[in-house]
Amino acid sequence: LVAMTLGACTSAAEETSTTALAEETSTTALAEECAHVIDATVELSASGFRVTATVRSGDTGWDRYADAWEVRDANGAVLGTRVLAHPHVDEQPFTRSLDGVAIPQGVAVVEVAARDSVHGFCGDTVHVEVPER
Repeated sequence: LVAMTLGACTSAAEETSTTALAEETSTTALAEECAHVIDATVELSASGFRVTATVRSGDTGWDRYADAWEVRDANGAVLGTRVLAHPHVDEQPFTRSLDGVAIPQGVAVVEVAARDSVHGFCGDTVHVEVPER
């Protein structure tokens, strides 16, 4: 009499596929919780530049909301930060501006990125050309 135990076996390819699916699902879920910049403009103003950003986020209230966005140069240096003082649960997407941003000569494009109070900077960003002075 021979006793045999059958177990579930998976190939390396199946494990990789399962892992990739789990990572994709996790990434998709995180992307839905991130704050995304969906549009931005840069205009010359009397006090430097005025940057306007439209943000879409999965704000749920004070426990998680888009709490800031920032303007960065090509090297990632922060040129300006717009703090968002409250959740925008019922106002999606929403648009806010920041005046007086000092963009150095020679910087032709800036990146605008939004921050989620729980997940940080993880969403889509927008690159905007800086108008000539």
